[in-house]
Amino acid sequence: MSTPFIQTADPRAGYLALKPEIDEAIASVLNGPGYVLGETVARFESDFAGYIGVGHGVGVNNGTDAIHLALRALDIGPGDEVITVSHTAVATVAAIGMAGATPVLADVDPRTRTIDPTAAEALITPRTKAIIAVHLYGHPADLDALLRICDQHGLALIEDCAQCHGAEWKGRKTGSFGRVSTFSFYPTKNLGAIGDAGLVATNDPAIAEKLRLLRQYGWAKPQYSILQGWNSRMDPLQAGILSVKLRHLDAHTARRQELGRRYRERLNDLPLSLPTERDDRTHVYHLYVVALSEEAERDRLRAHLANAGIHAGIHYPFAVHEQPAYRDVHRGPMPVTEQLARTVLSLPLYPELSDADHERVCVAVRSFFNSGR
Repeated sequence: MSTPFIQTADPRAGYLALKPEIDEAIASVLNGPGYVLGETVARFESDFAGYIGVGHGVGVNNGTDAIHLALRALDIGPGDEVITVSHTAVATVAAIGMAGATPVLADVDPRTRTIDPTAAEALITPRTKAIIAVHLYGHPADLDALLRICDQHGLALIEDCAQCHGAEWKGRKTGSFGRVSTFSFYPTKNLGAIGDAGLVATNDPAIAEKLRLLRQYGWAKPQYSILQGWNSRMDPLQAGILSVKLRHLDAHTARRQELGRRYRERLNDLPLSLPTERDDRTHVYHLYVVALSEEAERDRLRAHLANAGIHAGIHYPFAVHEQPAYRDVHRGPMPVTEQLARTVLSLPLYPELSDADHERVCVAVRSFFNSGR
């Protein structure tokens, strides 16, 4: 019998681990009475907002829409600039364009791989209206520095929390610091749906109310638009699934952190750059991303792992500004971002990853360096 292939992430394993609860939640929605928005969505919005410590959560169709509608709710659009990073999923930058605003891209800190506050501040112009801080790989960006910069320059801080559900900065959940924060619940996320889903969180009731209008055609009442809005409603099936998974999120986070700790113990003596966890914040290990000395070395290790039945991902193989659609986007110098795109590799990590499979990955990585490559 062949040895099972180890994936970088395994959403199906997450479903199977909670199958009775998830199936019950799905059945509850199917039994009605409502199939669009309704009580199931409202319950998840309230529970998730309470979990991260904000007043309001507004469920939307996906994480990209969450950023887009957050910008619209802040009246950011054509003629305005929004600073974010190029070392991110392209969705962050695409959403700025969807709002009609202009993205401006900053480099990242080499240790945390999140937005470099100094680089971001250097790009501020009179047209800048917001900074989107991407809490990448599960590690929070430098919120103290970013809040100071935003306060000094009159900017809105938007937290892109697509990869950091449950992470903390000085004992407080990410997603509770910005004027708004956005979440993706894509199936591979730490809190993942079985399909697309997203949410915008805020402490501002006026922004929350505007978001509820924008996600459904600007309707103040059925069939009556007071704003030009969109169709970006969270599916109640996904809301029901997410409510189940939210109850288990802290336990799943603890397992991710344990697996991350074991990776560090087993790989710390190798010529790899391992994830950094700062003392004033918690890392929730959405991904366990290592970096090698050069691109060829990264690619050889990836091939070596594939030969051992292990899939290692690359997050991300191309910086946003290196992709044809965004090559003309204004940006600062990108030495760290461009180096990371050439050298990062994501090792398997998800709550259901067994101790035995985790050890298989460690043994395979170690054998690569012991083989002389």
